[in-house]
Amino acid sequence: MSLTERVVSHNFTRSKLAARISSMFPIRDYRVSGRRPWATYILIALNALVFFYTLSIPDSGYVLLDGCAWRDEFGRAPPGFSSALYRRYGRGCFYPVTPRDAFYIQYGLVPAEFLSGKDLPPTVPFPIWLTLFTAMFLHAGWLHIIGNMWYLWIFGDNVEASMGPLRYVIFYLLCGVGAAGLQMAVSGKVTVPMVGASGAISGVMGAYFVLFPWSRILTVVPIWFFLHLVEVPAVVFLGLWFLLQFFSGIVDLQSLGGTAWWAHIGGFLTGALLVFLFRRREVIPGVVRWWERRQYRRYW
Repeated sequence: MSLTERVVSHNFTRSKLAARISSMFPIRDYRVSGRRPWATYILIALNALVFFYTLSIPDSGYVLLDGCAWRDEFGRAPPGFSSALYRRYGRGCFYPVTPRDAFYIQYGLVPAEFLSGKDLPPTVPFPIWLTLFTAMFLHAGWLHIIGNMWYLWIFGDNVEASMGPLRYVIFYLLCGVGAAGLQMAVSGKVTVPMVGASGAISGVMGAYFVLFPWSRILTVVPIWFFLHLVEVPAVVFLGLWFLLQFFSGIVDLQSLGGTAWWAHIGGFLTGALLVFLFRRREVIPGVVRWWERRQYRRYW
């Protein structure tokens, strides 16, 4: 199994309810933004371009990385280390990875490097903290990028319209930072690189939850052996999605497997909070309207 497969794999036992929630898939929302979401288009295009570039990097053959430097510095197995490949191609301290995996190690966010401030080979040509942002544009496979970009396509346009393109891009990047921060706080100095836009997109979903909780989401829901199209409020769809991330993260705390559940949680919470700072002044969040109506009914 390659490094990129290990990054996105997850191997915990789910309950039937969690499996059903995870199988819910949004098709579209019914809220018209009224504006061209140019920033969302650009973010999707950048993610796609970077992904196609990584596909051009060979996934066969190997390059040798210095595993002793990683073990001496962090006391952990180096990223992408495979004992089977090492027995076949390794040479002393040097262990083999594919050129593509070396690219993910170089430009992905490796918590051990970031938290220590030390960039080990393969190094990046800029300060190590900038991998917070380069990692947001890396994806480990077709399903990874298609799923992320689909969610961004559905939820991004209305959130962008509520902020404006420039503030939206800053908001998006800050959500990715918040997502990575919580994941690193939970996982500590691990050497497995974090890649993907899901943390930032989770922030967009958190903002959508706050802004448009009653917007209808057309969702595919598996019932028995059949797939049904059901319209559900965003507060239900996104609320169930968040609960799945939370309980999956709790279950995964011991093994800290391939899926960065806490990045999803951190991104969602960051977005739900930052939306109050980044929204246009005239945009009143749906949860605020709901709370005001609730208070009005209470004192009427």
